[in-house]
Amino acid sequence: MIKKRLLFYYIWFFIWHSCQTNNELQSYLALGDDYTIGESVPENQRWPAQLTKLLSEKNIHISLPRIIAKTGWTTHELKTEINNSKLDYPYDWVSLQIGVNNQYQGKSLKEFKEHFEILLSDAITFTGNNKEQVFVVSIPDWGVIPFSKNLNSEKIAKEIDDFNQVIYEVCVFKGVNFVDITPISRSAKNHKDFIAKDSLHPSGIQYTAWVQKIIPLFQN
Repeated sequence: MIKKRLLFYYIWFFIWHSCQTNNELQSYLALGDDYTIGESVPENQRWPAQLTKLLSEKNIHISLPRIIAKTGWTTHELKTEINNSKLDYPYDWVSLQIGVNNQYQGKSLKEFKEHFEILLSDAITFTGNNKEQVFVVSIPDWGVIPFSKNLNSEKIAKEIDDFNQVIYEVCVFKGVNFVDITPISRSAKNHKDFIAKDSLHPSGIQYTAWVQKIIPLFQN
């Protein structure tokens, strides 16, 4: 009888502890540019905000993200703002998405790689060196949207691929999760609801599709 009671107690304690663990509010820092800040969409439609909301529905509770991002930022501007910010780290999760403005402004891949490596090292540091808690989101292809209709979309696509290849290789070298949302962004060519009203940035609907690719990282 005592053994049965002890077994019941251990089972109950395990279930209770699991629930408590899942209900703990985890912190999140999102580093980036136009896309992380959600240019041209409401704040609750930004992909980091959608991510925390959808995760909460799966009993994974992440606080509203601390966002360091601004439209037009290159790796240089992001690094400068990070250096000027007071960050209460370690964070449980850190995301990084940067590079589209380096590509748009014609910055070299060599310079980008040097800057990106530093930013990714910072991101890892901000998790207390728990690189499994860091994830990088690829650069979307803006060459398929109405804004670029008079530009060379093939050239843009190739350059985006080249920048993303650098990102991927650095992530592999450092053992950091890489989430490739670029194919989703290219489907905007046939999904007009994937484009925001400014005809340049992703819509909240497209960001939802991105988030669906990111969520499995939190479930593993």
